[in-house]
Amino acid sequence: MKCEGTILKMKSESGRPVSYYLPVGNNEYPLNPLIGNTISMQFTGQINCISCGKKIKRSFSQGFCYQCLQTAPEAGESIIRPELSRSHFGIARDLEWAKAQDLCDHYVYLAVACELKVGVTRHHQIPQRWIDQGASYALKLAHTPNRHIAGVIEVFLKKYIADRTNWQGMLKSCGNEKINLLEEKRRALDLLPAELRKYSCNDNAITQIDYPVSAYPITVKSLTFDKTQLIEGILQGIKGQYLIFNNETVLNIRKHSGYYLQIEFPDH
Repeated sequence: MKCEGTILKMKSESGRPVSYYLPVGNNEYPLNPLIGNTISMQFTGQINCISCGKKIKRSFSQGFCYQCLQTAPEAGESIIRPELSRSHFGIARDLEWAKAQDLCDHYVYLAVACELKVGVTRHHQIPQRWIDQGASYALKLAHTPNRHIAGVIEVFLKKYIADRTNWQGMLKSCGNEKINLLEEKRRALDLLPAELRKYSCNDNAITQIDYPVSAYPITVKSLTFDKTQLIEGILQGIKGQYLIFNNETVLNIRKHSGYYLQIEFPDH
């Protein structure tokens, strides 16, 4: 089968394992059935901003043109740094967007890919946020009424716990089972001052996430269409937002959101 169009980050559905779909133009293609088969992806040289759609020579922050990087609400600084959200003061690039995305319930969470990390996500993005980061285990730590407070808790805890995923380690393993998430949650809550500890979440359920991976790479070599126009190989697995190929190369799909590709893969 051949298809072409602008790609966006992979979509996922919870399951054992996770089911992945790749948006290409106006269609979505299931990826799990392609594991064990050869995929060919050709970059045409065209990039479109994922916010305004205009053609651009380079993208910023995973798919935006420079103007949208500066003005689009979905590219605001609080996306990366939640503590900088000011929407609770009525200050935002787009207040209607902020009401739905910032002024809603958020969770601070602990997750394990290859090591422990702390993070923030909107309530409706669980477990997709954990899947996008390649977490094998995760649980909720705190429940807040807006993005800002969740960010403040994360900033406090990242003095003790990593707030970034080791992507290479994540792609080499199926998770570190030696980390006791419930014990780590107790330790993290004990670190918080009383005014932040009051947001602690009573839900202690641990979510386990299995990925469609037939073999994990021993070493990892990251590919990019900015250097290689044609990327092809036998798909061995999908984890986070990465395609894992048989030659221990990986491709970060989300990084290439907005890229116009010509793709060829077997019919299923």
